[in-house]
Amino acid sequence: VQLQASGGGLVQAGGSLRLSCAASGRTFSGYYMGWFRQVLGQGREFVAAISWSGGTTNYANAVKGRFTISRDGAKNTVYLQMNSLNPEDAAVYYCAAGANGVIGVRQSDYPFWGQGTQVTVSS
Repeated sequence: VQLQASGGGLVQAGGSLRLSCAASGRTFSGYYMGWFRQVLGQGREFVAAISWSGGTTNYANAVKGRFTISRDGAKNTVYLQMNSLNPEDAAVYYCAAGANGVIGVRQSDYPFWGQGTQVTVSS
């Protein structure tokens, strides 16, 4: 699976962005998808994940109620709608795919990774 993330940019605090992650290379079916983020000098942290059917989602506590993960199977694309952004959300965001049966929250649950997309939030 090849993953291409896009949609990052500069936004003011309180604003919104929508990240996209397009998958290609093999069938999208059966893969759960996740978003992680990383601040320079810090570890990569889990943000959100969604099952292959889209029926199950999981969010980090820091983003619950503000971020929404979704997927479009026909377009082989997963989205991360980010609302009420604050400076603490600024990071490089990575999408990832895994297929061990249960949506994961650890980096090791995801064998496939896309390149990151930078999100900057001005205060």
